[in-house]
Amino acid sequence: MKKKHIVALVVALLFIGVAAFALIDNKIDYADFSIAQNSGKRVQVSGEWQKDLPTQYDDKAHIFTFSMKDHKGNVMPVRYVGIKPNNFEVAPQVVCVGKVEGGVFQVSDIQTKCPSRYEGAAPKS
Repeated sequence: MKKKHIVALVVALLFIGVAAFALIDNKIDYADFSIAQNSGKRVQVSGEWQKDLPTQYDDKAHIFTFSMKDHKGNVMPVRYVGIKPNNFEVAPQVVCVGKVEGGVFQVSDIQTKCPSRYEGAAPKS
């Protein structure tokens, strides 16, 4: 084998190893608030906005704070730095990506699940 081929093979294997490590390191798992609090990692939490608890949006600093209940019933304050999603108030479910710091879920991304327009009305009996 020529020296060029060996060098190319080593570089290719190194590139594959770095890419695999980067993919594993950036994986974000679904969790609930108790897992998020104990893991210290970035996770995705799905839940519902708690309308009866304080909500605030600072439109100058673009800081949105609210409380969310996960699927296990745990409630935690959420802080998002960014523009509040325009359909947040009508969304039946919210998915947030972030990390728990100091008892607050510090979120980097919010996705709202829209109510389906395509669901038919409940059948009449």
